[in-house]
Amino acid sequence: MFWRSGMSDDSEATGKWESIGLASHIGPSIPSYLTFCIFCLCVFLNVDLSLLRFISAELTRGYFLEHNEAKYTERRERVYTCMRIPKELEKLMFFGIFLCLDAFLYVFTLLPLRVFLAMFRFITLPCYGLRDRRLLQPAQVCDILKGVILVICYFMMHYVDYSMMYHLIRGQSVIKLYIIYNMLEVADRLFSSFGQDILDALYWTATEPKERKRAHIGVIPHFFMAVLYVFLHAILIMVQATTLNVAFNSHNKSLLTIMMSNNFVEIKGSVFKKFEKNNLFQMSNSDIKERFTNYVLLLIVCLRNMEQFSWNPDHLWVLFPDVCMVVASEIAVDIVKHAFITKFNDITADVYSEYRASLAFDLVSSRQKNAYTDYSDSVSRRMGFIPLPLAVLLIRVVTSSIKVQGVLAYVCVVLFYCGLISLKVLNSIVLLGKSCQYVKEAKMEEKLFNPVLTATPGKPAGKQQSMFKSTQGISTDENGSTSVTNQPVHQKENMPSLLVTSSSDQFLTTPDGEEKDISQDSSELKHRSSKKDLLEIDRFTICGNRID
Repeated sequence: MFWRSGMSDDSEATGKWESIGLASHIGPSIPSYLTFCIFCLCVFLNVDLSLLRFISAELTRGYFLEHNEAKYTERRERVYTCMRIPKELEKLMFFGIFLCLDAFLYVFTLLPLRVFLAMFRFITLPCYGLRDRRLLQPAQVCDILKGVILVICYFMMHYVDYSMMYHLIRGQSVIKLYIIYNMLEVADRLFSSFGQDILDALYWTATEPKERKRAHIGVIPHFFMAVLYVFLHAILIMVQATTLNVAFNSHNKSLLTIMMSNNFVEIKGSVFKKFEKNNLFQMSNSDIKERFTNYVLLLIVCLRNMEQFSWNPDHLWVLFPDVCMVVASEIAVDIVKHAFITKFNDITADVYSEYRASLAFDLVSSRQKNAYTDYSDSVSRRMGFIPLPLAVLLIRVVTSSIKVQGVLAYVCVVLFYCGLISLKVLNSIVLLGKSCQYVKEAKMEEKLFNPVLTATPGKPAGKQQSMFKSTQGISTDENGSTSVTNQPVHQKENMPSLLVTSSSDQFLTTPDGEEKDISQDSSELKHRSSKKDLLEIDRFTICGNRID
């Protein structure tokens, strides 16, 4: 009211002032600071209106996702792929674990019977006469070598004191045991990657045709190398089992927690690397082997603990939560690891069905007449799982934990052995049926029964295939199906020269609609041979994650 006191009482002047809204029209009696205040008020009102318009635009603004339909569809498919990974991965793991179980049960059930039949043939050979230049078939020689290595290493393991090793490891600090366990895992992978090469070298040296020029150091040195390897690997797995047993028996479970957290560290080392399909296949096989080995280690830990508590069933329920925690952490880590690897590398979940078909192909191909390896050896090369060291350790632990006394106990042992044989046969039948189904779904039947041949000048490829079939002795029934359960037939020396590679080696790397003509010149074949495919993975780093 200060400025109004300086004005006249004339009503006309008062109405004029009240009707004026701009500071520039105010009379000269008004102070200058009042003009500035009114100007600022007007500016503020204008800004306030602009802010309201901005907020209104933000609340009513629209956009259309279909303008970038491909991008959002791809993101949705990535989400669906991550949701499918647990199911597809566990289907592969389930199938692979039963493959490892089949190879593992073979050592306890069919291998002793095959060794007995081979020794019986060797002893009774003079009665039947020498029809062939070979005293024993190559498969029988390999079976005898496996049996002898198993028996020798079993007796050597008696000189290793499990109780002393347990107390020695238990006296170490938690951090030191954590470091030891990590070192053992690395050493186990190195032993597995090199051990099968030692065994294969022994088998080939013992069965190589004698008329060829000698290019090896002899069977005896290879045999001692194989025995030493199996023995050292068995001790390594025993130390792993003992460390896990110490973790289970620790009061605060801190060591078990640290060992389980080591699995989550594996995610950091794998997820942010570049992976191709072949590298992911290597990792999947390694995870299958690792999971099956952990199951056997948990079985050994339970056996040792039950022995210490006089086989009290109540103590088994004390161990059960820890066992479930270890298994659950392993499954969770595998799911998270594979889910993010497939997401970051744009790999679909269907690739795991291809991996499963590749493993099934190994099983079916090992049943053919022209099979070049035993199924258990094929699993060893593919997954890095070698059953001999693990079988030696399990036999050693079972025989030391369970005392067999009396006739009834031996009867129970015989019945248990018959049960193992029944389980092995049933598992093999189911696996063979499922493998044939997976091979059929992957459309690999022709690649399985019709190996790819080189087209020599003057002879068509079809004629060579028929000649190859007749030479190999592959029998077909009236419906044209080929038997995969008959015994192998010895191949002639000049026949392998016709083979370039198994046609199955081309599957999963070349789409069905884009297959190349295999009868190209040698330079093009050499160029294509550098491409790694899933059925050749076992020749590279099986247990690691090498990026080529």
